[in-house]
Amino acid sequence: MRATPIVPDAGEPVTIVARKTIDANSLMEFIAWLRANPDRATQGTSGAGGIGTVGGAFFQGQTGTRVRAIPYRTGLGGAMQDLVAGQIDFMIDTAANTLPQWRAGAIKAYAVASKQRLPAAPHLPTVGEAGLPAFSISAWHAFFSPKGTPKDFIATVNAATVTALADPNVRRRLVDFGFELFPHDQLTPEALGRFHRAETEKWWPIIKAAGIKAE
Repeated sequence: MRATPIVPDAGEPVTIVARKTIDANSLMEFIAWLRANPDRATQGTSGAGGIGTVGGAFFQGQTGTRVRAIPYRTGLGGAMQDLVAGQIDFMIDTAANTLPQWRAGAIKAYAVASKQRLPAAPHLPTVGEAGLPAFSISAWHAFFSPKGTPKDFIATVNAATVTALADPNVRRRLVDFGFELFPHDQLTPEALGRFHRAETEKWWPIIKAAGIKAE
């Protein structure tokens, strides 16, 4: 690892969402629709390396579907605008970005790609409940520092972050926005290092197989 892990702060569960006019009202119906329309459905992404691109490759591998990725240089905000307008068919994006549009009735949401339902969206099923349990994916945020950073600096930043994440107001705000909080025993440099290695081992084969390269 070229960087030194300090502490994770929050995870961002990923959702599968589609334009509201699509002829599918559940995840399994949506997958069936994709299989019936190979290479025709369009998925909005932020480009190579983004959660949508990597998640899309994983999703296609799990479902036996083929879709056309539409990269947006303006980011997933531009993609969401086109999804709401019905210009693209679906997105795989973080709950923080999709839940406001779903709550407003502007898009359809099929599932959250985690093992537990979101407190911010208790009526949205998990992928396991929706019929696709192997599709587990989450974005996450953490603090790293350059290799060789003094241990006392790492300890100070870690302690400050852990203290902030223990504040009830901070926790409530994060949950309200659709974030997930790491358990307390995972808020250590060592735990973050193990988690980072596990994520690398999971995603690198998928990225390599899909031919995804950094831009």
